[in-house]
Amino acid sequence: MKAVALYQNLPIDDPQSLVDIELPEPQPGPRDLLVQVHAVSVNPVDVKVRAGMKPEPGQPRVLGWDAAGIVRAVGRDVTLFKPGDRVWYAGALTRPGTNSELHVVDERIVGRMPATLDFAQAAALPLTAITAWELLFDRLQVAQGGARQDAALLVIGAAGGVGSILVQLARQLTGVTVIGTASRPETTQWVLDLGAHHVIDHTKPLAEQLQAIGCAQVDYVAGLNQTDSHFLQIVEAIKPQGRLALIDDPELFDWRLLKRKSVSLHWEFMFTRPMFDTPDQIAQHHLLQRVAELVDAGTLKTTFAEHFGTINASNLRRAHALIESNRARGKIVLEGF
Repeated sequence: MKAVALYQNLPIDDPQSLVDIELPEPQPGPRDLLVQVHAVSVNPVDVKVRAGMKPEPGQPRVLGWDAAGIVRAVGRDVTLFKPGDRVWYAGALTRPGTNSELHVVDERIVGRMPATLDFAQAAALPLTAITAWELLFDRLQVAQGGARQDAALLVIGAAGGVGSILVQLARQLTGVTVIGTASRPETTQWVLDLGAHHVIDHTKPLAEQLQAIGCAQVDYVAGLNQTDSHFLQIVEAIKPQGRLALIDDPELFDWRLLKRKSVSLHWEFMFTRPMFDTPDQIAQHHLLQRVAELVDAGTLKTTFAEHFGTINASNLRRAHALIESNRARGKIVLEGF
């Protein structure tokens, strides 16, 4: 089968950083699905793994953690799916990735694709939807329900993949005031179109802009990008007893500054459940099922932004380069081999 892999950690402008290869077809384990991959999307985790996780000498490492496709075969203990089902998922960090024609994945972290989306539109959502859902409802513990809440959520980096779905979830499923950050006219409009009540510029002082929109302090902060460069402003902007949740990998800084306000700090890493085979791993199956229902009901929309063509090394290198530039809007998708 065709796949795209790396053999060594190289800059993305090096043609050998990602290469086209042929691999044997994988075989599903007892609880696995064998999926024929139709579309994938590219996430910051792809870039981080390519740059920093060294593969075994001479052994290819296949990246990719978002996929939409069709179940081709199932393991002997599978109960949730059957061959022919259209599925979407984000895979597991500890297993080979989705940048391959066929992919094996545990059924407990897979959901049925929304009926109203095609494969490319669906592939844009799983990893970011899981991350945003867990961050908003499990880590920040924002209450679900449309009733108006006297609370505000600040989403730093709202135009990216996670921000694009987090803004929608917060606006559609909660009663909080949603404040996103973006720095360019096109990304500002993108975040507003997704439902944010306000958008401010994260390249400028946050406190002044929050004052200007009548929200001097916020109850919740989602740090999605470059949290270290915004940390002192977050400390100033968050209310006493507020909640801060992060998904990025900031450099070390003084977390003790949160103590004075009794601010709680939370990490969100959507690979934790499959990585440690937690007893509640199936929660991600239920989550993706629920997101699919919300998409089909018109409550949520795909964050698909750019189609980079077929799944091959050249196109994936272009996608990685755009992610590295920190100028991506929504999700980059590739489709077919």
